[in-house]
Amino acid sequence: MTRPRVVVVDDHHLVRAGVIAELGEAAEVVGEADDIEPAIETILRTTPDVVLLDVHLPSGSGDAVIEAVSPRLPGVRFLALSVSDAPEDVLNLVRAGARGYVTKRISGPELAEAVHHVLGGDAVFSPKLAGFVLDAFAATAPDVAGEDDPEDELHRLTHREREVMQHLARGYSYKEIARELSISVRTVESHTSAVLRKLQLSSRHELTHWAARRRLL
Repeated sequence: MTRPRVVVVDDHHLVRAGVIAELGEAAEVVGEADDIEPAIETILRTTPDVVLLDVHLPSGSGDAVIEAVSPRLPGVRFLALSVSDAPEDVLNLVRAGARGYVTKRISGPELAEAVHHVLGGDAVFSPKLAGFVLDAFAATAPDVAGEDDPEDELHRLTHREREVMQHLARGYSYKEIARELSISVRTVESHTSAVLRKLQLSSRHELTHWAARRRLL
């Protein structure tokens, strides 16, 4: 598995040190920063794959980092990591371009897995946050008239595949889905491949938008 190059942005040194320690060998940490301007400079200098970004920084919100960096380095992916689970914080970061949002209650292995998913193009959210993110997307989504009927599309999936699809779209990790459904991670991966193939989607990110547009969650 490729080790993603990561920058950690948080205004607390101990938090940054803890995150770096928890990532361990799962990622190569190429920089860290404690505020907006140092973060922008560090990201532009190191060109990481993924930035772990706190929402609230001393001089403003983390979305300012995304807005400054993304036009110059569109390939860099941002994963918000915060103690806050306030809807406005989550939506501000997602609208700015973050590929996911997890809280600091996440475990080290789960964080490493989230970084790899974001690197691969997936959207990753802590489960309790996914619902209102999907509701927000659904509320502003264009009319899907002319697309396949959702029930017709769902008939392509088995009952178990539907269960896996719903958990995936809500941002659950493979391990969390396995635990919720009492199946193995390998079985979750197999069902995920079947769901994406049957729905003609290429990633969990597309699946999230597919489910939101059809008001399925």
